[in-house]
Amino acid sequence: MTGPPPREEPDRPPFLPPEPDPTGPWDSGPWDPGPDHGRVAPREPRRPDPLAVAVGNASLLGAGYLILGRRWLFWAAAVVTVSLLWLTYATAETWCELLVVLWWATAVGHGWWLAQRHPAAGPRRGQRLLALALTVPVLAAAGWVRFDAHGLEDDVAGARADGDCGAAVAAQDGVAFRHRLVAAPLAARGDAVVEACERLDTAGGYLAGGLTGDLDSLETGFRRLGAVLGEAGNERTVRAALDRFLGRLPTDDGCLTVTVADWLRERAPGPGDLTGPASAAAARVAPQALMDCADDFMFTEDWPGARERYQRLLDEYPDDIRADAARKGVGKAGLAIELDRITELVAAADSMGSGYCRKPAKYSRAPAYRKGRTSAVFVGDTEYTDKLPEEWRTDTAHASLVVCTGEAKAGDVVETCQYEDHNGNIGSVRFNKLAVRVKGYALRTGKLVVDRTVQLGGESCPGVLRYFDALPSRMAVTPSNGDVRAAFGPVVGR
Repeated sequence: MTGPPPREEPDRPPFLPPEPDPTGPWDSGPWDPGPDHGRVAPREPRRPDPLAVAVGNASLLGAGYLILGRRWLFWAAAVVTVSLLWLTYATAETWCELLVVLWWATAVGHGWWLAQRHPAAGPRRGQRLLALALTVPVLAAAGWVRFDAHGLEDDVAGARADGDCGAAVAAQDGVAFRHRLVAAPLAARGDAVVEACERLDTAGGYLAGGLTGDLDSLETGFRRLGAVLGEAGNERTVRAALDRFLGRLPTDDGCLTVTVADWLRERAPGPGDLTGPASAAAARVAPQALMDCADDFMFTEDWPGARERYQRLLDEYPDDIRADAARKGVGKAGLAIELDRITELVAAADSMGSGYCRKPAKYSRAPAYRKGRTSAVFVGDTEYTDKLPEEWRTDTAHASLVVCTGEAKAGDVVETCQYEDHNGNIGSVRFNKLAVRVKGYALRTGKLVVDRTVQLGGESCPGVLRYFDALPSRMAVTPSNGDVRAAFGPVVGR
């Protein structure tokens, strides 16, 4: 038996919460959820911690304003901070750093003030930790950079105090962008030292040019040294640059050293801190330089130049150990000058009225003149003296006598001979000796020691008389070499 088919349940609606009874005791009318039904509840107002805000702003990053929720102040603070840091970097002035400090204090105070005004202000541990996490690294980094910058500045200042520009430049090379951003004035002071060293290096180049004899370059170098010396703190580095230059004296050229030393002593411009050491260095090198220069002139046979340098050494440094050598040099140069003058006068004496014969001079080193066998130089009209033996004559440097001879004239009559002329007429011709005026000067003193006329004999009345036009009435004898020697022998003691 089957039971009745199961009854199908009608579809039921999903469960719905019971609607409130509109007639319930809490409401006399239909339920109204209100205008804010379904909206997200607003965030609870921010509660700032004044200390956290102040500490956050102490980082100069504007973190305190973010804690306050003042984003526009955060961006404004960032702009001011960046601008002040860039101004400090660009100008490297202390007043810019003071502006940064003032801005730092202002940001800290302003953040504290704003937080204190907030009605919900109060201690917040999380905010304080966040502010410290931002500010401490920033301040620590800034402090370390400034400490490092002070160390570099001390290194530069120490090197400058020691006069070591190379060490100062090397120390300043350690300055980086961070130092110029956080400690710009300190970095700038190091830059000033490096710039002064570069100027000294340039001045040193000019001074080196002066060692080649360019006195204009030398003057430029000293003026540049003086300009750097006029700036406080550069005394040691300037003195070091000056000492490097003076240490290169003397040069290999004695005469060049004399020129530089004279300039240093008489014309070097600048304050006493420059001219004093320069004069002292000139006095130190000048005696030897004068001696070397004089010796160089002696080697090149510039006798006046040599004597002038030797004499300067004696006049300016009479007690110098080189004084005796200088006196000998003066004597040697003086003798050489005398000899040069005598040589020129002898070479110019082609008659009794020229050269040495007109203006005799002495040669102090010539052998003494003594009557007898003397060595002589023959000048003037040398038509007959050229026939004298070589052993009778010598060069000017070794002669004791200078013999001046004039033109030959008619002397005593030797004999008269008859000759037929071209027309067949007979005429008489007188033959005369040759009369030659002779003057002899002792070369050591330049004084006249011989003054006579010698007569040269010779062949007369030749078998064939050669003549032009009319038969002459007088003719000279024809002297042989023996006749010439016989005539001039008494003059030179032969």
